[in-house]
Amino acid sequence: MSEKKIATTAVRAGINSDQHHGAVIPAIHLSSTYALKGFNEKGQFDYSRTGNPTRATFASAIAELEQGAVGIVTSTGMSAVHLICQLLNTDDTIVIPHDCYGGSFRLFTYLAKRGQFNLIVVDQNDQTALSNALAKKPKLVLLESPSNPLLRIVDIAAITEQAHQVGALVAVDNTFLSPALQQPLLLGADIVFHSTTKYINGHSDVVGGVLVAKDQALGEELAWWANCIGITGSAFDSYLALRGLKTLPLRMKQHQINANAVAKFLQQHAAVEQVYFPGLSDHPQHELAKKQQYDFGAMMSFELKGGVEAVKVLFDKLKFFTLAQSLGGVESLISHPSTMTHAGMDIESQLAAGITQSLVRISVGIEDIDDMIADLSQALDASQA
Repeated sequence: MSEKKIATTAVRAGINSDQHHGAVIPAIHLSSTYALKGFNEKGQFDYSRTGNPTRATFASAIAELEQGAVGIVTSTGMSAVHLICQLLNTDDTIVIPHDCYGGSFRLFTYLAKRGQFNLIVVDQNDQTALSNALAKKPKLVLLESPSNPLLRIVDIAAITEQAHQVGALVAVDNTFLSPALQQPLLLGADIVFHSTTKYINGHSDVVGGVLVAKDQALGEELAWWANCIGITGSAFDSYLALRGLKTLPLRMKQHQINANAVAKFLQQHAAVEQVYFPGLSDHPQHELAKKQQYDFGAMMSFELKGGVEAVKVLFDKLKFFTLAQSLGGVESLISHPSTMTHAGMDIESQLAAGITQSLVRISVGIEDIDDMIADLSQALDASQA
C-alpha cells in the first residue's frame, strides 16, 4: 500500500520508468506483439491483448490510488461492468441498485433474461428490501454511490459488512467521484470500477474503463477473464488516460468550487423545483456523504418547472453547457437522463428510480464560475417565459 498522498501518486505514476533512454514521461508502446528470448521463454509481455507496458503502468497507478492489489484496464466503462459479470454462473445471484446507470441496468437485465445469472433489483437505502435480497445469498452485490443521475448515497461500509456476512462480494461504481474523492476498497468493498472516460481522463477524448480488486487472487481471476474475452484497453487510450490522471486532484478542486456555487444558485432559482446534490445540507444523505467521501463531487441534477417543453428551451438557450452524453470533462455538460443516459431503461423502471421527463443532469466543468452562473440564469429565465 502506498504512503504517498493522492496528488503525488497521480503525478508521479510512470515518471522516470524508462530504462532505455531516460525519458521522464512513460512511452506509448504500440507494438501488438513482443519477441520471446527463446523457445518457450516468455518475458513480461508477449501479446498486447494480454499485457502491454503502457496499459500496465496505468493499471498500476489506478490500483495504487484505489489502494487495491490488481488494476485491470478495459476498453470501455461497460467492459469493466461486463468483466465483473464473468464472476457469475447461471445459478448465482447479483443484487443491483434500482437507480444505477442506464447502461449497467440494461446489461444486467438482458444478461439475466438470457439466463446468465439471477438478478435482484432493489432500493439499497430500503433496509428491509436490501435484507430480503441478501437473504437469498447473492454471489455479488453492486453499489453505485453517488447514483446516476439522482445522486443518492448508500452506506458502502454498512452494506459491504452485511453482504460479506452472507458470503457476497461487493463491487462499487466510483465513476462519479474518482479515487480523489472516494476510495471504496478502504470502506470494505472487494472491487471498485470506473469509466475512465470521465473524471480520471478528464478531457472527453478517451473511452475506457478500469477495475481494481482488493485481493490479489480475485484480481488475477478477473485479469484472466479480461484477456480471455478480449476487452483490455489500448495502449494509446491508456497513455492519454494516464496523462489525464496526473491532473486529477487539481481538476477536482476546481470542479468542486464550481459545483458548490452552481448548486446553491440552482437551489434559489424560481425555475427549479428541486436540486439533487450531496453537498447541500438538505440532501437526505448529506451527512453520510461527508462520512465516506472526501468531498461531494461535481455532478448534480435538478427538476425543472414546466416539464419537458421547458427543458427543451433550457437546452436551446445555454451557451456554456453543452448538451451531450458523458460527464467528468473539464467542459460543462448538460443532459436529459430519460432520453439520453438512461434511455436503456423502460419508462416504468425510470419512474421507479425517480427519473422524470423534467429531470436535468449537469456535469459541472472548470470554466469561469461567473460565466457559468450568468449562462444558467438567462437560460432558466427563458425556460419559464
